Amino acid sequence: MKAWQHFKTITKHKLMVMVYCFRIGLYRQGLLHDLSKYSPTEFLVGCRYYQGDRSPNNAEREATGVSLAWLHHKGRNRHHFEYWIDYGIDCDTIITGMEMPRRYVAEMVMDRICASRVYLGDKYTDASPLEYYMRNKKRLWFMNKKTDAQLHFLLKMLAERGERYTLAYIKYRFLGKNRLRRVFCRRES
Repeated sequence: MKAWQHFKTITKHKLMVMVYCFRIGLYRQGLLHDLSKYSPTEFLVGCRYYQGDRSPNNAEREATGVSLAWLHHKGRNRHHFEYWIDYGIDCDTIITGMEMPRRYVAEMVMDRICASRVYLGDKYTDASPLEYYMRNKKRLWFMNKKTDAQLHFLLKMLAERGERYTLAYIKYRFLGKNRLRRVFCRRES
C-alpha cells in the first residue's frame, strides 16, 4: 500500500483545484472539491492501486472489473458529468445525460486542468486537457449534448488562447461573476 503517496497526490490535486476555483469565483466548490476521496471507500482503493501517473480507479477497474471507488466518487461529486445521468424521457436510450449547471461545468474544467497538471507534471501544456477529452470522446455518448459542447468549447479555448484568458472568460462571461464582467466583455468586443 502506498498511502502516503496517494494522500499527497489527491491533496495536491484537491488544493490545486481549490486555487483554480477561487480564481473563477467558485469559493464553496473549491473548498468542498473531491472531499469524498478521503472517505474509506475511495481512499483505501487509492492506496492499494496507486501508480502515480494515472487514476487508481482505472487500475481497480482492470483488476476487478468494476471500480467501486469511482461509483462512490461520481455519485457524490457534481462536477462529474456521470453524476447527471438519469433515465431518459422521450429519447432513444434508456439512460441519458442531463444538462449540468454552468458552475459544475466550470468546476469540471478546473478539475481536468489540475488532473492533467498533476499526472503529466512538466509535460503539461494548455492543450493537455483537450487532448485527453478528444482521446475519450467516443466513450462520452451519454454526456448531455449542451454540456458536451460547453466543455469542448472551454477546453478548446484553453488550448488556443491559454489559461489566463480562459479563466477570465469562465469567470466573467460563462459564469457572469461580478461587475468586472463588463470590463472583460468590453475588451473582447
